[in-house]
Amino acid sequence: MEPAFWAQLQQEAVAWRPWADRAVVLGAALLTGAAVVTFTLLAEAAGHAAQALSNATPLGPWVMLAWTPLLTVGLLGWTRRWAPTAAGSGIPQVLSALDEHTPGWRRAQLVGWSVALHKIGLVCGGLLAGLSMGREGPTVQVGAGLMVQARRWLSDRTTLDAHDLMVAGAAAGVAAAFNTPLGGIVFALEQLTRRRHLTHSSLVIAAIVLAGLVAVAVFGQDSYFGHLGTTVWPAGLWWPALLTALACGLAGGLFARLLVLSARPLGGRLGRWRQHHPYRFAAVCGLAVAVIGAVSDGATAGASYQTTRQLLEGGADTPLLYTLLKSCATWLSAWAGVPGGVFAPSLAIGAGIGHDMAQWWALPQASAVVLVALGMAGFLAASTGGPITAFIIVMEMVGGQSQVLGLMACALLATGVSRLISRPLYLELAVGWSVTPSGSLSDPGPDGGAPVARSPAALPPGQHGRPAMSLIDDLTRLDQLHREGALSDDEFRQAKARLLDVPLGAQVQAPSLVQGVNRLRRSVADRWLGGVCGGLAQSTGIEAWVWRLGVVVLALFGGSGLLAYALLWLFVPSE
Repeated sequence: MEPAFWAQLQQEAVAWRPWADRAVVLGAALLTGAAVVTFTLLAEAAGHAAQALSNATPLGPWVMLAWTPLLTVGLLGWTRRWAPTAAGSGIPQVLSALDEHTPGWRRAQLVGWSVALHKIGLVCGGLLAGLSMGREGPTVQVGAGLMVQARRWLSDRTTLDAHDLMVAGAAAGVAAAFNTPLGGIVFALEQLTRRRHLTHSSLVIAAIVLAGLVAVAVFGQDSYFGHLGTTVWPAGLWWPALLTALACGLAGGLFARLLVLSARPLGGRLGRWRQHHPYRFAAVCGLAVAVIGAVSDGATAGASYQTTRQLLEGGADTPLLYTLLKSCATWLSAWAGVPGGVFAPSLAIGAGIGHDMAQWWALPQASAVVLVALGMAGFLAASTGGPITAFIIVMEMVGGQSQVLGLMACALLATGVSRLISRPLYLELAVGWSVTPSGSLSDPGPDGGAPVARSPAALPPGQHGRPAMSLIDDLTRLDQLHREGALSDDEFRQAKARLLDVPLGAQVQAPSLVQGVNRLRRSVADRWLGGVCGGLAQSTGIEAWVWRLGVVVLALFGGSGLLAYALLWLFVPSE
């Protein structure tokens, strides 16, 4: 062992090019972290400017009734003319760019330094207008667009590809935006990559942590929203916590479904009016947001960080129906078509749900702040479809390490309820960035030209080696076309069989133990939460209800069932 060790050490010392590649990646991570910190400062300045404009004179709210619609129309016009791929939160664009079948020309449209710069300016403009939005989701597209530029400086021999760089940049954006390096790593594993392992995964993780440390160096090590006022689980909080998780799951599922439906073309008179007069529609949405802001005394404008912090400190005097007003303002801001995220508004809405539940149960302040934190984790998990990311981010943002089991349980339960109402938000929105206007699947045209539509039933057989992200996207598109009536039952069954390369009517042989472990995937069709039990059933031949019963029983005895389920959800790839 000793000669091999010294030989490898000498080889590493002599081979300077891999070290140069690592330096390039880490340097790009530093620049990405600095860019996200700059984005954060600009966004906060824009939000403060909008608040100052509203409070400058007694006529401030009336001024916002004109300022918000006018600036909303201007931002929409800039987006449609100069940066159409900067619309929305940016996470769906990154998911589409991470698809291995996305051509290079399309990937350059979805993520790049030009899109990143437009995104920063447009989101800051939306906050200046007083719209209800966040900057954390857009930092994913900004980070991916900046980090992928490092590929041109890497050597030809490097195995680090654009996928790894985009994942590192997107997760670095989350880590720097929330000041939570661990949250960025979990976000990359849960939401972005479907690879079994990342090439140079240690280097990717180091880049994410380094970008997060840039934010820590600027903003300090304090938690984003301070620290919870209690370190123990308050007595008598079980039933309020359970109802909070259910309420967050129901509200988050409806909110996600509403966002997905709003992003699609609508039928009827309203849909035609929106299609033919997008600027008038945006002006009406901006006016409605301004009215809501006036009614709530400005509490619903921007990301509502201050209101969320006050709720966690137990000293907020929120207006009546604050949770409903914030939800409507966020939905209308997204419906207007202006770039902006929903992470921070989701935290504010979840905090409002927890606060309302605490008031309904007349809980003391020590119990109320825990319920507010549970609401933040539950609604964020339910609306975005990332329970592990949600409870990790909230835990780090509120200094709630002592409540980690409660936050995890609330996030998982809320996600389960949400999945009964809506599919994962960002995967649904990503479909719109990878499907042709006719709704059929698309392939890159000759020489990287315009996409050429193909019928889903005409997919070629033999899809060995397809990335899991591409496969799940195609299955989602097929299911959407089937639900819309574009495919009959037989056509849907044949197209799905071609994608999976499974002969129709074939008998499934019972796999061996090793084969069963290697083939283990989280199920897409048979899922309540993350598809873990459905995947175990397909891999072992044991019915899914048996696995679900086992998870519940183990969860009741020490919580080991929840921990095992969360780990399998995090590390087992999806179909």
